[in-house]
Amino acid sequence: MDAPTDPTFTVSAFTVASFNVNGIRAARRRGFDQWLQTRAADVIALQELRCPASELGEFPGYSVAADVGSVAGRNGVAVLTRTPAAAVRSWVSHPPRARGLAEFAAAGRYIEVDLADRPVTVASLYLPKGGLPADRQRPGSMREQPDGGAKYDRKRRFLTGFARELDRSRLAARRAGREFLLAGDLNIAHTQYDVTNWRAARTMDGFLPEDREWFDSILGSRRLVDVVRQTHGEAPGPLTWWSWAGQSFVKDVGWRVDHQLATPGLARLASAVVVDKEPSPDQRLSDHAPLVVSYG
Repeated sequence: MDAPTDPTFTVSAFTVASFNVNGIRAARRRGFDQWLQTRAADVIALQELRCPASELGEFPGYSVAADVGSVAGRNGVAVLTRTPAAAVRSWVSHPPRARGLAEFAAAGRYIEVDLADRPVTVASLYLPKGGLPADRQRPGSMREQPDGGAKYDRKRRFLTGFARELDRSRLAARRAGREFLLAGDLNIAHTQYDVTNWRAARTMDGFLPEDREWFDSILGSRRLVDVVRQTHGEAPGPLTWWSWAGQSFVKDVGWRVDHQLATPGLARLASAVVVDKEPSPDQRLSDHAPLVVSYG
């Protein structure tokens, strides 16, 4: 059984942003660097860099820990910090031990850093998008061609292995006297408040009952806390993803698949949540918007 959190834990105030940029080069063309300077978060977890290391570029004022992955134009995660990290662990430098994750180790989906200026470990995750199981696929009623459940099965393998690997990372942080924060695009909306049309979404990848049950399994009062839901309360939103198509962005019809999950000591210090949703569609940096949480 996990030990209770340390009620005396304190940390100097800091902000953490999680942002799926849907291609850092494209996001930069749309104004990412201005957002970075204006937001001035202390720690920034990025997902879907979608570029080789040689084209990642610089992030003025930040030290960069990144794993761009081995597949050109796909995936890629990073953590930006004001002070160079005390330690960096990716699945390339520290291969995951959990069964089922070996196939994802070089894909650029996970990186974690030990902050040098605070007793906190921060991880950036880009969880694989899945699909429907084979028995729920109906030709002609799907945007993609039926795949016999291949993408669904791939996501399930990742979820099963990652739950074990996440426990290891969280417990390792605790043994080192650190709190742990998982930030990123989990490609799952957890509760009915995280999807605009949640009843219809129950048959969609990312809001399937088994997706939500898995999310339940990694949370707990002595494990990880959804700091956004804790701070925002049991009310609709805040959303972080909207389709590029149609009027979804203008009408605020979307999902929250971007999350910050913290160990209880750190979660207790979460004081504010903001989504940096742009004022208009033509100002969007990505199909996601940055999720920013203040701690301390």
